[in-house]
Amino acid sequence: AYLFGAICPATGATEAIISPLSNSDAMREHMSLISKRTSEGRHAVVVMDGAGWHQKQTVDEFENVTIIKLPPYSPELNPIEQVWQWLRQNELANRCFQGYEDIVEQCSRAWNNFIKDIERVKSLCTRDWTKLVD
Repeated sequence: AYLFGAICPATGATEAIISPLSNSDAMREHMSLISKRTSEGRHAVVVMDGAGWHQKQTVDEFENVTIIKLPPYSPELNPIEQVWQWLRQNELANRCFQGYEDIVEQCSRAWNNFIKDIERVKSLCTRDWTKLVD
């Protein structure tokens, strides 16, 4: 199972899907959810690394979403990496799963536990060197 997640550092709003595959179709579905979640008149900026399924053309159909591609080997520039680290350290590490359905259930539970605390979401994903503007 693959967890695709997005965070708005300004508001703590989140969007995520769990997919059996990590490919451009799953990415397109995730971008569709982000696009639909973005308020009318607003624009979402999504930071992505160079993973094969993180292709710009998967979001070209969404007028209210822009992709910023990170340089190779720079996870420290991607705010969502802090979320993945938190999920591993606090929810998913050192566990045995009963099967695929258990993995999906536990990933869903872990994500939902993480997003319960909006201040944690915002603080983990905010960077001192970025300035969010309205």
